[in-house]
Amino acid sequence: MKFAHYDTEGFYDELCLPDGSPRPVAETLFSRINGLPEGEMQRRQKAAESAFFDNGITFAVYGSKDGKDKIIPFDVIPRIISAEDWKILDKGLRQRTAALNCFLNDIYGEKKILRDGIVPESLIRTCPAYRPQMENFTPPKGIWAHITGTDLVRDSDGTFYVLEDNMRCPSGVSYVLQNRQILKRTFPQVFSRCPIRPVDEYCVRLRESLEYLAEGIDSPKVVVLTPGVYNSAYYEHAYLAQQMGVDLVCGNDLIVKEKKVYARTTDGLVQVHVIYRRIDDDFLDPNVFRPDSVLGVPGLIEAYKAGNVALANAPGCGVADDKAIYTFVPDIIRYYLGEDPLISNVPTFVCEDSKQMKHVLENIDKMVVKATNESGGYGMLVGPKSTAEECAAFKKKILANPRNYIAQPMISLSRVPCIIDEKFEGRHVDLRPYIIQGKETYILPGGLTRVALKKGSVVVNSSQGGGCKDTWVLAENERAPEHGQARQWMEQQQQ
Repeated sequence: MKFAHYDTEGFYDELCLPDGSPRPVAETLFSRINGLPEGEMQRRQKAAESAFFDNGITFAVYGSKDGKDKIIPFDVIPRIISAEDWKILDKGLRQRTAALNCFLNDIYGEKKILRDGIVPESLIRTCPAYRPQMENFTPPKGIWAHITGTDLVRDSDGTFYVLEDNMRCPSGVSYVLQNRQILKRTFPQVFSRCPIRPVDEYCVRLRESLEYLAEGIDSPKVVVLTPGVYNSAYYEHAYLAQQMGVDLVCGNDLIVKEKKVYARTTDGLVQVHVIYRRIDDDFLDPNVFRPDSVLGVPGLIEAYKAGNVALANAPGCGVADDKAIYTFVPDIIRYYLGEDPLISNVPTFVCEDSKQMKHVLENIDKMVVKATNESGGYGMLVGPKSTAEECAAFKKKILANPRNYIAQPMISLSRVPCIIDEKFEGRHVDLRPYIIQGKETYILPGGLTRVALKKGSVVVNSSQGGGCKDTWVLAENERAPEHGQARQWMEQQQQ
């Protein structure tokens, strides 16, 4: 397989120039691939897929007929980001997460931004993710969203945009870490010749940020709280717990006594100081949220408010990633930080506004319409790729519940070459970097590149048939930063 006949088809390609020649960031990769014997790329692709299977790197699709976990589709051709591009994204992501944390502190506190009319109070009041139970509460260290996944897309002119924010329980980082390990084995010579920034310190950084929340505790007990083996991201929960060297627990492994949380162990009860929870707000505590929940821990929120345990992320974060709130994030940045956004939003129409809704209804065949509190590619209409009947049905949904919908113009997502039927074809991608907020802010270099593997599709979600790629961020200097200390720490934890 050679890149000689690769066609960008007029799209912005992350690795290729319009004439099909490699961008400077991809020259070493292309040279290596073009020098491989015939059939070698297919062999390496199959070897990578086998590694995913052998390592049990899976996800579950709710509603799947067979009910089985699936191996996430993985393509061995990486996405490469230049040091210059990453420097801009890094600054923009730090700015955005800082402003959204200020926003959460404010709307659960003094609500100045609502009184000043920057964000309509009606959007907060009608947001399903807003938790009145958290009003007038300040989480440990004042941090609401400790782990954020911000979805980025690149348009036809090469400009990056924020597509959406994920501040509840963003998933997918385990695939980033495993993708890298597999790609190192697939292209070892390229890794030795390219200054690729490492990602393997993520779990060290995550544990450090969680321990930072335990005020005055020398050796805090940290756990990962999972809904259990039937959750779609259970593999990730188990993987992160193992890599951090902490316990993976379910709700029935924990108990609250005298406003303190304890884990049941073979040696008796052990106090828990920090919970990295991968359970949605609704199911965290049946005494406060859904009374029928059997996944959470009765009394957990009382212990949290008493300051005896920290939760990451804090309950109520979801209001900041409501898609109707998203359109106001540039104003939120200006309001709290006094700065213009470094990464722009995709232009967005909020259907709760009657004028904007009228525009959406009149142009629905040209737009992407999304439900404000859905995820995973569900509750969405891609107008240019939908039938007249589908557009008409969506109009009815919008008219019945305007607050529940936003619309955006169709973005010409950038593409990356993929191995399709023994040749290279371009497929559309997005990018989800992961931001950890603790004593300092850490951004994983690159993140999860999700791929719409179906030809012509722009839906990248794994639940909708999407796959993933490794994401290489090139370092500014001639070699990647040292990360031996991170590796040594993880090896010690696994012994």
